[in-house]
Amino acid sequence: MGVIDKVIGGAGAVTALGSAAKGVAEGFVPSATRRMELSAEAQMEALQQLGEEYGHPALGLFDRIVNGLNRLPRPFLAFGTLGLFIFAMIEPEAFARRMVGLNAVPEPLWWLLGAIVAFYFGARETYYFRHRGTAGSTGTGENAPDLNPALEDWRQAG
Repeated sequence: MGVIDKVIGGAGAVTALGSAAKGVAEGFVPSATRRMELSAEAQMEALQQLGEEYGHPALGLFDRIVNGLNRLPRPFLAFGTLGLFIFAMIEPEAFARRMVGLNAVPEPLWWLLGAIVAFYFGARETYYFRHRGTAGSTGTGENAPDLNPALEDWRQAG
C-alpha cells in the first residue's frame, strides 16, 4: 500500500479514487443495498396509504339497517327452498297446482330472475374477494383479534 500511496498521492487520494470507482460501478450495476432501502420505503408508503384508504368510520343506524337487509336474501332462499319441500310433503295437491302456475311463467322472465340472482351473488362474492386482504381485516369478523403478530407490531410502531 505504501507504493500506491506514493504513486497516487496519499491516503486521501486512494479514498477519492475508491469512491470514484464505486460511483462508476453503480452506474452499470445498481447498489443492492440502496435498491432494498428504496423498496422498503415504497412498501411502507403503500401500506400506510392502504391503511388510510380503508379506515372505516363508525356505522350509523341507516348503514346497519341496510347491512342487515343485505344479509337476508341467502337465508330466505335457503329456508324458502326447504319450505317448498315441506309444503310438497304436507299438501301435494296444492304444491302441484302452484308448480303448474310456475310452468306458465314465460321463459324470458326466468332468464331475468336468473340474471338478478346471479348478479346479486356475483356482486357479493366480488365484494368479499376484493376486501379479503385489506389492512386491518382478518376475514373472521370486525371484532376478531389479529391473527398476524407482525401486522400488530407494525401498527404499534406507526
